[in-house]
Amino acid sequence: MATRVTKTIILNEGEAEQKRSEILEYFHSTFDLDEKLYETLRHDETFYLRADRLRHPLIFYFGHTATFFINKLNIARIIEQRINPRFESMFAVGVDEMSWDDLDEKHYDWPTRQEVKAYRDQVRTLVDGLIRQLPLSLPIGWDSPFWAIMMGIEHERIHLETSSVLIRQLPLEQVVQLPFWDICPHGGEPPQNRLLPVPAGVVTLGKAKGDPLYGWDNEYGRHEARVADFMAAQYLVANREFREFVEAGGYQQKDWWTEEGWQWRQFRQAEHPLFWIRAGESWLLRTMTAEIPLPWNWPVEVNYLEAKAFCNWKSSTTGLQLRLPTEDEWNRLRDLCNIPDQPYWTEAPGNINLEKWSSSCPVDLFRSGDFYDVLGNVWQWTETPIYPFHGFEIHPWYDDFSTPTFDTRHNLIKGGSWISTGNEATREARYAFRRHFMQHAGFRYIESSAPVEIHQDQYETDTLTSQYCAAHYGAEYFGVANFPLSCARICLELMTGRELGHALDLGCAVGRASFELARGGFRQVTGLDFSTRFFRLASRMQEEGYLRYALTEEGDIVSFHEIGLEGLGLAPLRERVAFYQADACNLPEKFTGYDLILAANLIDRLYSPRRFLAGIHERLNPAGLLVITSPYSWSEEFTKKEEWLGGYRESGEPVWSLDELKKTLAPRFRLLGEPRDLPFVTRETRRKFQHSIAELTVWELQEQVL
Repeated sequence: MATRVTKTIILNEGEAEQKRSEILEYFHSTFDLDEKLYETLRHDETFYLRADRLRHPLIFYFGHTATFFINKLNIARIIEQRINPRFESMFAVGVDEMSWDDLDEKHYDWPTRQEVKAYRDQVRTLVDGLIRQLPLSLPIGWDSPFWAIMMGIEHERIHLETSSVLIRQLPLEQVVQLPFWDICPHGGEPPQNRLLPVPAGVVTLGKAKGDPLYGWDNEYGRHEARVADFMAAQYLVANREFREFVEAGGYQQKDWWTEEGWQWRQFRQAEHPLFWIRAGESWLLRTMTAEIPLPWNWPVEVNYLEAKAFCNWKSSTTGLQLRLPTEDEWNRLRDLCNIPDQPYWTEAPGNINLEKWSSSCPVDLFRSGDFYDVLGNVWQWTETPIYPFHGFEIHPWYDDFSTPTFDTRHNLIKGGSWISTGNEATREARYAFRRHFMQHAGFRYIESSAPVEIHQDQYETDTLTSQYCAAHYGAEYFGVANFPLSCARICLELMTGRELGHALDLGCAVGRASFELARGGFRQVTGLDFSTRFFRLASRMQEEGYLRYALTEEGDIVSFHEIGLEGLGLAPLRERVAFYQADACNLPEKFTGYDLILAANLIDRLYSPRRFLAGIHERLNPAGLLVITSPYSWSEEFTKKEEWLGGYRESGEPVWSLDELKKTLAPRFRLLGEPRDLPFVTRETRRKFQHSIAELTVWELQEQVL
């Protein structure tokens, strides 16, 4: 008999053998619950129906949760052999709900339900044996073999929820209502919703590596925010309250919808929430496996796009600034209610963790402080697209759990639903879905004039900018020193005995040399770049102190990296560095008065290098230095051939860039010392690098003879 009520494991306390027993029981109860869920499918052929056009049939998910154990145990090198390579490929990757109009029509030669069940039994036996035999020491951390086992268990509990949503979308005649999955018997009219105050306060989010509970990678790191005071609805939006929007023609009026929302509404031809069913003059509600008279005091279940449209409509009708809460605001409300975390509560503080019913329930049954359903009943949509906390690291055994969602298109849901168990029912849980996605999810609205912050610090995946991030702040290769660091150090040596006032890093890319010049003593450094891509990243590094980027390893395989000023000892210099977007060939007048100008690998990327050189003296203080580096890799992609400084023939003779530099700069500058070679390495993939050599020349501005 499957055990409904369980709690995630505390991983840092107790005796090792007792912990082994707890994990073993947790594993089997999870496996049992998963299989108990599929007992609601009436026929074998039901497993092969597509409940949602954007998802696989349920036979996939029946096999997927078992396959996940084997695949992750292999990646973690805990096992070396597979049980069924065909299944472990077929059931490995599900259909991502990447877009509501991106339908997947692939055909799969699915095995029988009996074959998949036999495979699940083999996996259960294998994992049972590992739990009993693997060495176990506490605390259980990221690199413990038991972390891989917990990963498999918690992953299976996620699919309890996602599979139950798919079952809810199957034809009613294909499912059966079982006593184990009981429906809440309470219904009626909801109380009048009202707004209550939530005082301002500081919210701190993010786990440390030593946290006692299992977590997914996006939960780790640190985020702290000051939340302004706001008003929050006392109750989740109930079906009755949402019906006002439906009856007001909300699904027919484009004005209430975002552009994305209206496109989805048109595509789906939605007229009301998905799980509402018209029955003449009445309404029914589709639960997981039954249709019941629509309980008006249960929370409405909609996607983000519908919730957002409702808030826009209600704002218009009330004159209030209503919207969904941000992740920070939701956590502020939760913290205010002082709710214990699972697994530390003695009884669930709401309809969650399968401790109450296998459906929603009235919105006024579970009170925490002044609010109801802070946790449980249905998930609650937020305005916040998921993003990584500062200090985020990818777990190497599941490197694509979070990063594909860091795209500002996956919004966080908070609070859990009636079937949220394990990690999903913990305070730090962070789950996000595309805004059109259906889940056991509803919403609570708030009144606030505070702007919604959309964190744009997802991983930089543009190939060129990622390569520059790595070149400026990443590892060194083949003994070749970091190029912008070398440029800055040479500049600082040249400035010995000179005024270290204001420096200009022209063509600064993502900014490393600018910070190093400030470290070397310049009171102020300005970094300029024409590229929006580079300027944006340099500014982010200055403002936030870190960047994240993805590097190509091989083909479509990428690795994810975070680089920060703190680790390089550059964080205290952020106030002395400023970045702007500007055209080096047409600089605004305000960029002048510099003691040093560094133009690193710039001139062969300008559309008019001669114009740049002809006017650069106007930007320097008397006796100021101009440092130029370039590999002279002239290309018509960047510079018309008639603008090249060299690299061509004239009257049959070669014209070299260094000679043209001397000729162009001679009227106002004198060359200091001899040119020197400065190598640099650009990483393209883990096995492909480009080794280049720039020529560095130093030019001193001369006094003009009248």
